[in-house]
Amino acid sequence: MVVATHVHSLRRPAITLYGMEQMMTINPTTSIGEIAVQLPQATKVFEDLKIDYCCGGAKPLDEACESAGLSLENVVRLLETVDREAGAEQFDPRTASLIRLIMHILDKHHVYVKKEMARINGLLPKVIAAHGRRHPELRQVADVFRRLCEDIKPHMFKEEQIFFPYIVELERSLREKTPRPIAPFGNAASPIRIMAAEHTEAGAVLRELRRLTSNYTVPDDGCLSFHSLYEALKAFEEDLHQHIHLENNVLFPRAIEMEDRP
Repeated sequence: MVVATHVHSLRRPAITLYGMEQMMTINPTTSIGEIAVQLPQATKVFEDLKIDYCCGGAKPLDEACESAGLSLENVVRLLETVDREAGAEQFDPRTASLIRLIMHILDKHHVYVKKEMARINGLLPKVIAAHGRRHPELRQVADVFRRLCEDIKPHMFKEEQIFFPYIVELERSLREKTPRPIAPFGNAASPIRIMAAEHTEAGAVLRELRRLTSNYTVPDDGCLSFHSLYEALKAFEEDLHQHIHLENNVLFPRAIEMEDRP
């Protein structure tokens, strides 16, 4: 993909994206979520700048920059840079079938979340035992992370056992021109509203973890396990942001659109 940028003024930058058989112009009113969908490598920029592109994906670019205290022109320049450096995407969620997108979410994100929840919950008692007296915030970190896990586990279970299988069967029925599956929840919009609300709650918990850990900053007396814990928590947050983004901004709207087809 090639990016041609036209900055008409400091207040009105626009990026024109060429590729994937479509063109898109990003301007200050383009939503963060839409930018992340059309320019997947932008999520790295948003992570680094602490711009919420998953649960806060509906916010326009200019408002997101203002909220984060960032220069709109500088953010546009960073988006240009990552697009030039990215190269071809091996997986494009915009054009992949929903079956392929769901398999990507399961294989890349659900597997990772389950593995890392177990690893982090194993690290926390060790770090608390070694540093809990000098750093009492670690017990709060453990409580908040366990709460996050308690929310994520049933959420993923519902996706894996109910919602994802329905979308897979729906896409197959449309492709093969066979009778559509009966939705056990009325229509896709109903569980999507619930799952999106659960994503918002997970985003709030992630922000609380970042606050408690001072942006995952290990204190000077932190041991190797302390470093491993905070690195794991930071990576967990970044992966969950990507995970939620793919569902909120790509899978959910595409599933609703597919279900509405005549």
